[in-house]
Amino acid sequence: MKILVLGGYGNFGARICRALAADAGIELMIGGRDMQRATGFAQSLGNAPRGVRIDVQTGDLVENLRSLGAELVIHTAGPFQNQDYRVPHAVAAAGAHYIGLADGRRFVCDFPAALDAAFRSAGRTAVAGASTVPALSSAVVDHLTAGWRSIRSIDICIAPAQGAPRGQATLAGVLAYCGEPIQVWRDGAWTEEPGWAKPTTVQFARMKPRRGALCDIPDLELFPARYAGVQSVMFRAALEVGLAQHAFAFLASMRRVGLLPSPARLAPLLYSAGRVFDRFGTALGGMVVRVEGLDAQGAAARRAWHIAADDNHGPEIPCMAAILLARRLARGYALPVGAHACSGLLALSEFETEFARWGMVTDVIDEKATSHGASTL
Repeated sequence: MKILVLGGYGNFGARICRALAADAGIELMIGGRDMQRATGFAQSLGNAPRGVRIDVQTGDLVENLRSLGAELVIHTAGPFQNQDYRVPHAVAAAGAHYIGLADGRRFVCDFPAALDAAFRSAGRTAVAGASTVPALSSAVVDHLTAGWRSIRSIDICIAPAQGAPRGQATLAGVLAYCGEPIQVWRDGAWTEEPGWAKPTTVQFARMKPRRGALCDIPDLELFPARYAGVQSVMFRAALEVGLAQHAFAFLASMRRVGLLPSPARLAPLLYSAGRVFDRFGTALGGMVVRVEGLDAQGAAARRAWHIAADDNHGPEIPCMAAILLARRLARGYALPVGAHACSGLLALSEFETEFARWGMVTDVIDEKATSHGASTL
């Protein structure tokens, strides 16, 4: 299968290319606007991959995809928070499958309605959110609550290592909702809370507690619809260095009072300055997913899934769903035709080989539940 990775030499694209380059069933193309970088990176992976110059902003994207013979396009070039759907529309018109790493809430949540007809007409599959959220997060929730009578609350927190490589586009995406009002499903109703404000302490199995703050991701909207009866869904990010977390909270407060209209404009500056905090951090990051509800016997239950990623390997996690889905397509296994948000397409067991590849450790812990099954976080 001919696979083109857009942003193939970027922070996440490069990881996906490294994983797919050795697969005998894949003819890999590393795409980007800088031909020299694309070719240089392709050569570093061996003789099989090749670099190609492609600019998703040009009007001849469909023709370029067709001329390359791309059968699957993996889109990693974020940030996706303010992107339109020109790339997936072009992929559909070129008759290829589409897998995107987008974690922007509107991009992912509106994706099926906007693209389903185009991909059904082409007889192809399109998946948005093939990343930590909602691909892995939904797989974890499904695993933890298998057989349960009901789910009352879902509480997720990612905790990146301070030393892990990070991209400027990712930072810009995060800053886009810093201080902005975010719709959150709490106690069975929609309410608004500011992004990155009011950090709350979160416990981890193999890491010290951290303070996490609200992030605007697709799960906040997808999970209340996916898990019938759930009363609360929360997603936080917990930076390792407390001063950095407080800095984001300060930017959020500045945005809320109108003194910082566009925090995303600070992305280049904060990207450069971020390394100042590295000396205070470690190479250990992770994630926790906590669920609470009624188990198969109707008893109050509370379970948590933890993952710890050392040696700055945490950024491999957002790439795993795209890698797994690409391999599935390359080996001839069908995915549902049409456009989909990537929730429920992968089982947690399918990630285990990738976790082991990077020495990541997972734990499932049964915790003390409240009598009525409500989250105490």
